[in-house]
Amino acid sequence: MSGRFSTIFHPPLIRGLGGRQGLDNNRRHSGSPIRILNDDVLLNIFYLYRLVDGPDKYHDENGTVMPMVVVWHRQRWWYKLAHVCRQWRNLILESPSRLDLHLFCTNGVPIADMLAHSPPLPLTIYYHTKNPNITAEDKSGILLALSHRDRVHHIHFLKLPNVEKFVAVMKDQFPVLEYMYANSRTEFDLPFTFQAPNLRYLRLSTVSLPIGSPLLTTATRLVTLDLMNIRPSAYFPPSYILTRLSLMLQLERLSISFYYSTANHDVERQSPQTPDMTTLPNLRQFMFRGTATYLEGLVAWISAPSLSILRVKLFTQLPLTVPRLCQFIQSSENLTYRVVQVAFCVHAVSLHAFPWERGNPLMLQIMWGDLDNQVASAVQFFGSLSPVLSVVEQVVLSYDEHYHSSASDDNIDRSQWRELLRPFTNAKTIHVDDSLINRIFRSLPSDDGEPPLELLPNLEAIGYSGGGDAQDAFTRFLNERQVSGHPVSLRLVDPSIFDPPEYLEV
Repeated sequence: MSGRFSTIFHPPLIRGLGGRQGLDNNRRHSGSPIRILNDDVLLNIFYLYRLVDGPDKYHDENGTVMPMVVVWHRQRWWYKLAHVCRQWRNLILESPSRLDLHLFCTNGVPIADMLAHSPPLPLTIYYHTKNPNITAEDKSGILLALSHRDRVHHIHFLKLPNVEKFVAVMKDQFPVLEYMYANSRTEFDLPFTFQAPNLRYLRLSTVSLPIGSPLLTTATRLVTLDLMNIRPSAYFPPSYILTRLSLMLQLERLSISFYYSTANHDVERQSPQTPDMTTLPNLRQFMFRGTATYLEGLVAWISAPSLSILRVKLFTQLPLTVPRLCQFIQSSENLTYRVVQVAFCVHAVSLHAFPWERGNPLMLQIMWGDLDNQVASAVQFFGSLSPVLSVVEQVVLSYDEHYHSSASDDNIDRSQWRELLRPFTNAKTIHVDDSLINRIFRSLPSDDGEPPLELLPNLEAIGYSGGGDAQDAFTRFLNERQVSGHPVSLRLVDPSIFDPPEYLEV
């Protein structure tokens, strides 16, 4: 038996027969205070000792997906305890359900030996590509572990070479499988007949579900559904996923991410005119990457009253008007925010909305590179979200000048900056990156006779970090507000306020 394997399990220990180490530990601790604890107390201590605990093992308290290497390695928590003494070992092995015990199948562990000398505990299968090559022993171990389909509880394949060969054997039902994650370098489909009725977490990247597969219609206990990097060959219309979502009343997290944009006519042609409304009462996170047309066809028929985190990335495909998204946001009572940051960055313009304390309940992004296109697309996008943006009290405009060419600024119609800010009718404070001050505030005074208070009627203060000749750019705008009887003050702010906020990747 390999040295590495024997440090985790050795046959006498797993069979509960003890051994020299266990007997010595029993003698050594016979007078220890811990010996006075009965089995129930010890089991409670062991239960609390587990590092993975609670109803959701795979997300932190903010809903962020935890690194799986952390989650899976935590499942080894009981290995050391089982080596302490025979009493502890027997107590642990006699309570596998209460303590949620698993055998951990991963790179370098001789699976055949472990299964031969272990009780029939549920299996966690975790293989990754920290090493570029997977050994022949690992390959046979994966296939052997998967052959025990009535025991496989967790599967995690992270960009494993030839992972499709292992997934191809999953043609039957896996009755106790709760978690499956498959991330592949190459595109392939799950077997059509694969089923997992007790599946709770399904995360696929570049791995597709065949159209008509019974997996999503039978896995009605799903809590997390992440379909990422969906290739054109695996495209499904909104109506297809809506039908399946209607069965997932426990769903808390949904992510749909297309790798390429989809033609709008394809979405419209394949979507029915009047699908049934789908209510997802427990949905708290929704992430989407794709076209605005697809998104509109999806959220128009979803009600998610408990939604608290929304992240959207849109491809640069017109139109960018999203009235259905606006209604979807408004119907979600927990999407509360008072601060918006509009960030012009290298490949996209983003809108991050959060309460006074930084969080990120709302992130909307349009993937477009040039500043002129970013401003034009944001005008269209924000305009259709006016009812949502009208509650915002503070606006932060940031700009990564390092990634933008000044030549593109010449193509921006000055009125576009006015239209960009028009939806923020309740904004009391605007913080403007110094690099944007001249561009924006020289454009805000109206030359077409529009009353000054038609734009930003509740504005009270402007924040800037004090660089360059910024104050000169404010003069005309401030004078107009002074004359209208609604003066606006200038404030110096910490430049860090313009740093882009962190957010979950879509």
